This record gives sequence, C-alpha cells and structure tokens, in this order.
Amino acid sequence: MKKLSILLLILLGFILQGYIFGQTHDETKAEVPELKAFHEVIFKLWHDAWPNKDIALFKELVPGVDSHAVKVNKAQLPGILRDKKERWDEGVKSLNQIVAEYKKAIATTDTQKILDAAEKLHAQYEKLVRTIRPVLKEIDSFHQVLYPLYHYYMPEYNKEKIKVSVTELQAKMDELNKTELPERLAEKGKTFNTKRDELDKAVRYLVKVVKEVDDEETVTKAIKDMHTKYQAVEHIFD
Repeated sequence: MKKLSILLLILLGFILQGYIFGQTHDETKAEVPELKAFHEVIFKLWHDAWPNKDIALFKELVPGVDSHAVKVNKAQLPGILRDKKERWDEGVKSLNQIVAEYKKAIATTDTQKILDAAEKLHAQYEKLVRTIRPVLKEIDSFHQVLYPLYHYYMPEYNKEKIKVSVTELQAKMDELNKTELPERLAEKGKTFNTKRDELDKAVRYLVKVVKEVDDEETVTKAIKDMHTKYQAVEHIFD
C-alpha cells in the first residue's frame, strides 16, 4: 500500500510538471485558438456569400457567427500578448457591436445593407487578427525569448537563465537586423531602421553587462532599457 502511494505521488508529480510546462509553453505562443476557429465562418461569409450576394448563406451563417463571437469574448490571451490586452478588449467590444448589426441587417430584405454589414464584420475580424499577429516573424521570434526573460528571469534575478536568454536574444537580433520590411510597409522603413538600430545597441550593451557585471540593479536596468527599445520597434506597426 505504501509503495502504491509513493508511485501515485510520483505519477502526480510528472502530470503536474507536464501541465506547468504546457502552460509556460502556451504563454509564449502569440495565438488565440478561438479567433483562429472563427476564421472558418468568416471565410465562408467573405469568399462565398459576399461575392455571390448569397443572402440564404448569410442567414445560414448567423448561428456560427454568434457562437464563435461568444467564444472569442471568453478567450484568454496568452502571457506573451499581455501588452496587447487593452487593444484586444476594445476590438472584441467593437466585434460585439458589429455582430449585432450583422444580425439586424440579416433580419431585413435590404441586400446592400446585408453586404455592408458582412463587409464590416470581416474587416473587424481581420483587425483582431492584426492586433495579436506580429508583423514580422523575426519580431515574434525575438519576443518569444524576451518574454520569459523580462517577466520571469529578471524579477527573480535568475542569473543562469538570464545569461542563456541574453545569448539567444543576440542571435535573434542578428536575424532581425537582416530583415527587410514587406513592400506594403515601405513607408515605415526609415522609422523601423532607426528604432531597430537603437534596439540592437541596447541588446549589445545588455550582452556586455551580463558578461562583465554581477549586479542585479545594473543588469535589471539594462534589461528594462532593452525591453523599452523593443516596444518602440513593435509600436511602429500599431
């Protein structure tokens, strides 16, 4: 009986460890599954019903629009998206209003009103997607390393994990330095290059500090400064 209890405790420990790892892993993924699932309905609305002015299909999609909107309202942002919560909440509030307008339009026989409401719903969905989706994969990759460093390793001053993270950040920064903006964002190029250079300097300074200084205040200040420079790069695309 005693051996069985020990085995159960060990098994429980493995299960708990796996759960915690899963939670931490999910925190670094800039995804909202509920929003992604909503795309199935939005796709039909925009690519099938809207171009064909298929009023019957618009009506058929109402329950799906409703149920997915409810799930999006209940969705929890992963930790890595915590800085975007205010914009996300505002976007979801607008989504609710637009869904109500869509349902009201569907109840009429006004084809143009229905088409306009559907177009507005599609636009708001895309806006929510842009709210959580990084503009560049290199920025997302950089942030995945920065997130645990800034929110976990720095507050607890875990020196070993800070060293590992800073080394990884330097590699991610090297990748970001090679990145060119897509043509649609060309007008932001000058600002992007300036802010990226500032971030690069902050990362290089942080690497130097972590290697040469064992002082929590100095290291913390360098991490916070680098984090501020990262936010400046990210906010260019808001």
